Amino acid sequence: MLTKRIGIQTQGATATEVINQIKELENKGIPVAWMATGGGAQDSLSVFAAAAVETKQIILGTSIVPTYPRHPLITVQQAHVINQLAPGRLILGIGASHKDRIEGNYRIPFDTPLTHTREYLHITRTLLHNGSVDFKGKQLSAKADFGITAPDIPVMISALRKGSYELAGEASDGAISWVCPGDYLKNMALPALRKGSARSGRTGIPPLVAHAPICVHEDIKEVRAAVNAQLATYYLDFDFYRKMFVDAGYPEADAKIWSNEMLDAVVLWGNENKVSDSIQKLFSIGASEIIVTIITAGSDPIKSRQRVINLISELSN
Repeated sequence: MLTKRIGIQTQGATATEVINQIKELENKGIPVAWMATGGGAQDSLSVFAAAAVETKQIILGTSIVPTYPRHPLITVQQAHVINQLAPGRLILGIGASHKDRIEGNYRIPFDTPLTHTREYLHITRTLLHNGSVDFKGKQLSAKADFGITAPDIPVMISALRKGSYELAGEASDGAISWVCPGDYLKNMALPALRKGSARSGRTGIPPLVAHAPICVHEDIKEVRAAVNAQLATYYLDFDFYRKMFVDAGYPEADAKIWSNEMLDAVVLWGNENKVSDSIQKLFSIGASEIIVTIITAGSDPIKSRQRVINLISELSN
């Protein structure tokens, strides 16, 4: 059993499917269910409000709620609802998302996303901690007195590159990565978190949450085929991810090439012992917590998914 927390990302075609997954994870003793909001998928905060009344102890984490389409006052209102239904069980992860998605889907200008995230984070944490906020920024403004507080709700931000990790260290309750190689987390993310933390005079650094794809499967050809089908091309379509991979030492990402070297650096794959060792390595380099996105491989995706869940359950209990 590991002493640090490992959670699993949930996703499904319907809200009912996701809620059933969350209940399954709770029954397996997995401590955290995570969920992303994006595209036409279910809204994570809405699903979590329903899941809160159907579960007893599992923590519910958003990874992430895009900030541009939703004013921070609305996000805090939703967070309060979940916190009242499931006290102490919400992790609020927020992030700017991507230019193609925000401008393409919502027709909202995607300008200076780091400034936007900083102001969103300030409004959200101030309102949760103080119950009121009066702020006028370059991109966001808010004036409200909710009369209730929820300072125990951690507000984390998505982080890929140096600036976002520094912001996380300076002003957030944690940084949530995604598909960042372990060496990149060690050599770039953690120093950036420390720099941001020192800049604001904080003691220590906030948690680094490493979000990693995991495939418990021994056939590397089938793993690579699964990664290319379920993961690779999509993320290399986004500028932020390409630049992160180039910074991490994989220039082929700039040409939208998902190399075998990138796969081996990002995806934790192999039999249960090998994946367990890879998880432990992420913790040893400084990850405080891990989010697992399941990659299914081989002819039986249900069995492949269950191998991952069973492994995380074993490590968590």
